[in-house]
Amino acid sequence: MADASQGNSGRFGLGQSGRRSTVTGRRTISWRTRIALLIFVLVASVVIWVTNSALTDRFTQNTRNRAELRLALYGGNLVSELRRNSIVPQLLSRDPALIGALNSNDFSQSTQRLISFVDEIGAASLMLLDRDGRTVAATDRNRLGEAHAGTGHFVDALRSSSTVFTVAEREGIGYRFTYSRKVESQGETAGVIVVEVDLQKFERAWAGISDAVLVTDSTGNIILATEPRWRGLTEGAALVREPPDSAIQRAIQATADWSVLPADAYVKGEAVMRVSSRLPFRGWQIASFTTYSSVREKVNGVLALEIMGFAILLALAFYALSRKNALRMAFFQEESAELRALNERLQREIAERERMQQSLKVAEQTLAQSSKLAALGEMSAAVSHELNQPLAAMKTYLAGAALLLRRNRPEEALSSFQRIDDLIGRMGAITRQLKSYARKGGDTFAPVDVGDSLASALSMMEPQLRQRQVRITRALPERQVMVMADRLRLEQVLINLLRNALDATSSVENPAIDVILSAGETATITVRDNGTGIENLDDLFEPFYTTKQPGDGVGLGLAISSGIVNDLGGRLTARNAEAGGAVFEIQLPILNEEIEAAE
Repeated sequence: MADASQGNSGRFGLGQSGRRSTVTGRRTISWRTRIALLIFVLVASVVIWVTNSALTDRFTQNTRNRAELRLALYGGNLVSELRRNSIVPQLLSRDPALIGALNSNDFSQSTQRLISFVDEIGAASLMLLDRDGRTVAATDRNRLGEAHAGTGHFVDALRSSSTVFTVAEREGIGYRFTYSRKVESQGETAGVIVVEVDLQKFERAWAGISDAVLVTDSTGNIILATEPRWRGLTEGAALVREPPDSAIQRAIQATADWSVLPADAYVKGEAVMRVSSRLPFRGWQIASFTTYSSVREKVNGVLALEIMGFAILLALAFYALSRKNALRMAFFQEESAELRALNERLQREIAERERMQQSLKVAEQTLAQSSKLAALGEMSAAVSHELNQPLAAMKTYLAGAALLLRRNRPEEALSSFQRIDDLIGRMGAITRQLKSYARKGGDTFAPVDVGDSLASALSMMEPQLRQRQVRITRALPERQVMVMADRLRLEQVLINLLRNALDATSSVENPAIDVILSAGETATITVRDNGTGIENLDDLFEPFYTTKQPGDGVGLGLAISSGIVNDLGGRLTARNAEAGGAVFEIQLPILNEEIEAAE
């Protein structure tokens, strides 16, 4: 054992003196090493300080630029909404039906006429007041009979010969923005038309994107704000009044560590970034407060990586110093050979990796080109499929119009031409919608009445259903069923399902289609036919899968419909009915009053 011990000591070149020299080397560090460590710490500190300063300025400017861009977009949308509604009173004040109703005091059809305008105009509500200020017609039937004789929008409209804009405070829910104009008949005042503009929708939209946004009028009072308690106050009073533990206060807290951020405003002593802009409308101004938290997170992430890198380097340096004397003499020759072999192996691996990267680059370029060609083919097929339905309906209407003209019935023929014009507009909307498939989103959803969408889809398919003499059975609930969706895309899905049901019943003696709408935890739309059923349920929703003859379809209808329903947060399923035929079901999240208020 003694010989073996001595042999091992000789092999590694370590004896008692070697171990003593190692311990001494560990206890003492040369002055050169100490200077090197001090320089390393100074360099690390300078690099971290410079990085923090440069990245803070850069990310702060980027955040400010984004805030300014968002604010310009908000202001443009707000002014556009106001200007779009400003022309409505002038048009409605000249409506012969409304003037005739004011002269004859017969307002039985006036409310319905205003309701027919509100969807096209996009206003919050429309009201027709008589010369005494009493509401005689309104899109909100609950407001019929209200007295407006002493209100500003009624009095100012009677005194002015043009449209009057009024901002009035509503009790507990902010402000009411109205355009009003008097209605004249044979030079005398017959009444006043009032158009209420819905600006609260911008507050709801801003609250989901920006930290805090407010709009002030020419007197400096806040009339629109993402925080309801700010309305009616000046900006300074609103910031002072805001408690530090509120949601908006937490949103605009700014961290002060490692940063020299310029404070544009202070909320309870905390710095925030304030961006404001003047709106070209009655001296209004819009302002937003943006938190520095995103800037701090990005900067701290980079600083953490730098500090970790320097710490690892420092740890490696100390480790190298502690092991230097012990390993330098014992493994010098062996490590030299191993390092040479490792170096050669690494060089071979590097060369092989470079060749693989070159091959990967060529493969990526080939895949990108193939993807472009596939996307182009899919888009062309989708355009052909989606435009086929309006074109078929237009062909039917044109044939009907020609028959009506031959029978000397031009008024009914004009109705067919108007439907053809509506179909042309729908084709343009479809092409715009198909362009959005490549973007995968960006459309804004809104509350949609599913019953109205079903009625519109059935009206679109009316010529084909009447030509085939298909029996349509509809089962709808008494109350409205509302969902959050894009109405055009939802109608597109319904039309695709009705078209497929119509094709499936082409060989049936007594074709029938059942359309059922039910509302529970979800809104369920069921389209059932008595056709031949579905042969292959597994591949039904795959692109370009079709059982139709060449030229009758490209197999994209159900694939596109399934994608649209998924984008709306629902699902589209299919099965065969026990009595024969196919059953398609669309399930969408239902929009109740609480969800609608939150949206």
